[in-house]
Amino acid sequence: MRIQAMICAAVLGIGLAAIGQDSMSPPMQELPKRVRVSEGVMKVLLIKKVAPEYPDEARKKHITGSVVMKVVIGREGDVQELTVLSGDPLLVPSASEAAKQWKYKPYLLQGHPVEVETQITMIFSLSGS
Repeated sequence: MRIQAMICAAVLGIGLAAIGQDSMSPPMQELPKRVRVSEGVMKVLLIKKVAPEYPDEARKKHITGSVVMKVVIGREGDVQELTVLSGDPLLVPSASEAAKQWKYKPYLLQGHPVEVETQITMIFSLSGS
């Protein structure tokens, strides 16, 4: 097929470079700037995880549960944006502060780093109480 493209180009009097790309390669598609990736996939790329400190007031009140956050991870792997989706108000500040310090390996799409939208779930439990 490549030979046919070269023959057609020669017959038409144009070079393959003149048409911008050879006819065998797929057209270049622009990559999205941000992709949505599951929390499970992103856990594999996590290289620095900071555990939240259990707030004293929440511990005294025996408050347990999860804080779920939507985060945007930049092309370099840093948490750039964070929105709390659910969680006890006494646990949210500690979870948010810890999540902002997390670091990921860059997520690659066709070999290029892209921003990622994902979730982080932090679980607070009192053991031995």
